[in-house]
This record gives sequence, C-alpha cells and structure tokens, in this order.
Amino acid sequence: MSYLKTYFIYTFGCQANKADSERITGDYQARGYKPAKKVEEASEIVINTCAVRQRAEDRAVGLIHNLSLKFKEYADKPKIILTGCMIHHGEYKLLKMLPFVDEILPMNEVGFNSPSVRRDKHHAWMPISTGCNSFCSYCVVPYSRGREKSRSEKEILKEIKDLVKEGYTEITLIGQNVNSYGLEKIGIGLRKLLMHEPKKIKLPSNQSQYKKFKVKPPFVKLLENICAIDKIKIVRFMSSNPWDFSDELINCIAKYKKIDRFIHLPVQSGSNKILKLMNRGYTRQDYIKLVKKLKKAIPNVELGTDIIVGFPNETKKDFQDTVDLAKKVDWKVAFVAQYSPRPHTLSNKLYQDTISPKEKKRRWQILEDLINKKHLKSRPKVIK
Repeated sequence: MSYLKTYFIYTFGCQANKADSERITGDYQARGYKPAKKVEEASEIVINTCAVRQRAEDRAVGLIHNLSLKFKEYADKPKIILTGCMIHHGEYKLLKMLPFVDEILPMNEVGFNSPSVRRDKHHAWMPISTGCNSFCSYCVVPYSRGREKSRSEKEILKEIKDLVKEGYTEITLIGQNVNSYGLEKIGIGLRKLLMHEPKKIKLPSNQSQYKKFKVKPPFVKLLENICAIDKIKIVRFMSSNPWDFSDELINCIAKYKKIDRFIHLPVQSGSNKILKLMNRGYTRQDYIKLVKKLKKAIPNVELGTDIIVGFPNETKKDFQDTVDLAKKVDWKVAFVAQYSPRPHTLSNKLYQDTISPKEKKRRWQILEDLINKKHLKSRPKVIK
C-alpha cells in the first residue's frame, strides 16, 4: 500500500494534551502533510498519551496493540510516533515495552514556530507555559513535561491578535500552574533527587521553585493585556494552584468582566495530613480562606476542583475531612480520581498504596454523588 504524506493523531488526556495535538497538527501541515480521513490512510500516526493514572496508560497501550495487529501484514506500515505524558518511562523502556512504536517524541521538541491548527473556530486553547516546577508527590508531569518554562507575553499576545483576525472571541489560557507564569526558576532536578534513599528524601516546597514578584504578578499583567483586546469576549484559565492564588489575581478577576466567573481550583484533599503527604503547599484552612476571599470579591464566582481519593494512608477520617470541605465550599463540579501509583513519583517511592480498589471506588462514589450529581442540571459550562 502506498501513502502520501499524511498524518493521523490520537489524543488522550487533558486540555494541555489537546493543545499539544493542535501544535503537532500545525507542525505537520507546515511540512506539507495532509490530514488522513482514516487511520488506514496515514503515513504517520501520532499517539499523544496521558499518564496521570494507570488506566490512561492502559488505553494508549491497548490502542498501540490494536494498531500493531491492524498493520501487521502491511508491507509499508505507517510510522508510529509516541508522545505526551507516557514518555516519563524513558525512551529505552518504552521502545522495549512497545516494539511497534518507531519514535518517541518529547513535547518540548515541538515548538511554537508553526501556528496551531484548531478545530473550534471561536474558542482557542492558548498554552502560556510548559512543564512544571512543583513537587506534588503523586504527579508525573515534571518527568513527562520537564521543567516549567513560560512563553513570552509578546508571543502570546501576537498569537491571540492573529486569532482575533480569524474570528476567535474566546481564549482559555493553559499551563500546569498558570499563576506562576513568568516566575519560574530552573528548579531542582527530580531525577537527581530520586537517586537518594527514600528515607533521605526531603521534599522541597512548591513556593521555593518560583521567584517573588515585585509589584504585580506577570500572569495578572498578561490577563490585563488580553482583556484590553476588544474582540476577545471571554477569557478563561486553568489550572491554578491555591498556594499562589494572589490577592492581585483576585482583584483582576473582579475588575474585568471578560474573565469567566468559573474558576477551577484543585484542592486534591480536605485533610491536612494528606495535603502534607501530597506536598501541596497549603492547608485546609488556607484553602477555605482563599475561597472566602474569592466569594467576597466576586459574588457570582463558581468553583470547580480536582480531588484524589484513596491516597496512601488516607483514613476514613481523612476522607471525611474532604467530604466536609465539599459541603462547606459547594464546588459546582469536581474531577474525582482514584489514586493510582505512578512510576518515578515520590509518593510511589515513599508510600505504600494502602487503600483497596473497592474502598477507593466507594469514596469516589460518595463525592460523585455529593458534588457532580447534585449540580448536574446547574453546573457551569466547562470547556473540554
């Protein structure tokens, strides 16, 4: 079978992965490739993976297995390229584990030189940074996406103004932590950190990985400049960490009506003990204080969150703390995940996965009923 220069992209995972696939599409089209209508017609197949939970990895592995069977008898099979968060396993291990894959592509090798190709003609995902400098103990992102690096404000604003000329009116700024835009330090190498014996590992604080701002956070300045673009009607952002959600950012949201009144504010747990084990950088009390500030400054604000249930050593009391916090905050939507150990992460190295799958499912269902089913009819619009 003979192929033209065509590509087909499978995308798993979050909004960041969707934005990355738009960048990959732009790169392919800049090199003269055409999108294949069916995977069978592609000369190159890209699988953009998610690794936040084992189930996400299993789906990608299952797809690759099915592709290997599909193209087994082809004399000139398409090139299979693996990218996304699964690259935290390392190229050698992945190629050994998935011999049908031809190439491993780190996302930091796909730049912003070619315009992203977007399917939506009114709303655009706008990456403002890549990577992460936080050290949440359960998270694989620092391994898969590397150190945090912000794009220049000039580059971002130019891309948004070009989108306005094409008719775009809604922008969602995305990054692993948008609050820290422009404040990142180089950060400690996690791989070097993990070479030590578990008992000798000392988790660095999240805050230590970012510079202090002098007058106004760079992210606030960026928001103000985007809001000044007349034809942009709605500005959203995700995700933002509670530990550096500044008063300046709250005041900015309150001032500019273009900024969406739905704020995604991941909490992960309502237990101070678990938050400390997660190395989240704030307490339950800090989170409640922030929510009160937001509701006072922005009366019509609506909040969403992320929660992990069944984290190692999470007792029934720890879980009840999360349930109680849910009742107090009244999140309109919650993305609830059952803890899944991730290779290379500190929680996997330091803690045993002590909660049974059955108990994790039970806790998940309680929060699903309490938050998501309760607000099913009135939940705010969440861009996916």
